[in-house]
Amino acid sequence: MNAALPRWADLILLPLVNLLLALGLTALIVLATGSDPRAALWALAVGSLGSADAIGYTLYYATNMAFTGLAVAVAFQGGLFNIGAEGQAYLAGLGVALVALYLDALPGPLLVPLAILGGAAFGAAWGAVPGWLQAKRGSHIVITTIMFNFIAASLMVYLIVNVLIAPGSPAPETRRFAQAATLPGLAGFGFPSSAPVNLALPLALLAAGAVWLLIWRTPWGYALRVMGESAEVARYAGIDQGRMTVLVMALSGALAGGVAVNELLGAQHKLLLGFTGGYGFTGIAVALMGRNHPGGVLLAALLFGALTQGGAEMAFEVPDVPSEIVVLIQGLVILFAGALGNMLRPGLSRLLARKPA
Repeated sequence: MNAALPRWADLILLPLVNLLLALGLTALIVLATGSDPRAALWALAVGSLGSADAIGYTLYYATNMAFTGLAVAVAFQGGLFNIGAEGQAYLAGLGVALVALYLDALPGPLLVPLAILGGAAFGAAWGAVPGWLQAKRGSHIVITTIMFNFIAASLMVYLIVNVLIAPGSPAPETRRFAQAATLPGLAGFGFPSSAPVNLALPLALLAAGAVWLLIWRTPWGYALRVMGESAEVARYAGIDQGRMTVLVMALSGALAGGVAVNELLGAQHKLLLGFTGGYGFTGIAVALMGRNHPGGVLLAALLFGALTQGGAEMAFEVPDVPSEIVVLIQGLVILFAGALGNMLRPGLSRLLARKPA
């Protein structure tokens, strides 16, 4: 049984200590390679948070991870381990692109919301199918979502290379979207125009708030959490678990579609291969570290966004440090926050329980 901790310690102190342990172990490994760990970690920090441009890139990466982290967290609340956010985000890109390419005569205030809805609809549809397969055919959600990642990748390669590719283009990508299909950046909020952070960031924040309201403040969310805690109790309470499974997986896929909105409407302005960049898989770690709570997911997404941006700068500023160190840091964070997340819980519980003499 896990030792009890005050809520603030469980949500803030324990993850912070685990993060410090991961960074400390990383410093020892960097030292073992013959490099200066202080220079490496300083470059990591400055590269991610040391300027407005760096913060803009950090928030841009964090936006993608917030969407996929929320997608995984929502499904997990219902006891479903969604490994398919990568494929769902990829198919959402198809929905975004079809609207942006074929309805480009529409004005921006109408085109952009329609493109966002198109991405959400395609992501939801791709997520609902594994949900239906589990609910109606008994196929395990982990297996089907993993398989659907590969199906999505193959389908997108075929469509982009053979159907949607820009005429005469040597690269596997569509033509550029119309200017009206651009999600505005946040240059007016102190970020330089070179930073790709855009209005997808406040959309991610709104999505996190909506998820919190839905899961913790509605009867549907309560029923979902009951199903996640005990299928037997949910069955006794009369909850239609099959219908709930399909709906929550559709919602999960729609949230993963936010990656397509951020990448395609906010940065790339065209559909291209591999635009998801593994964010769907990183979202699993973000959800686990964030304890499947929207607030925790946002904080974990910010951390992983900082690691992504800071790691790129660290590789440039401190070339003696192996580039794989960034992946190592992410792996250690996942290890200490996930598999070993409760290792320090008993010690912290005893420490906080001590009364001053």
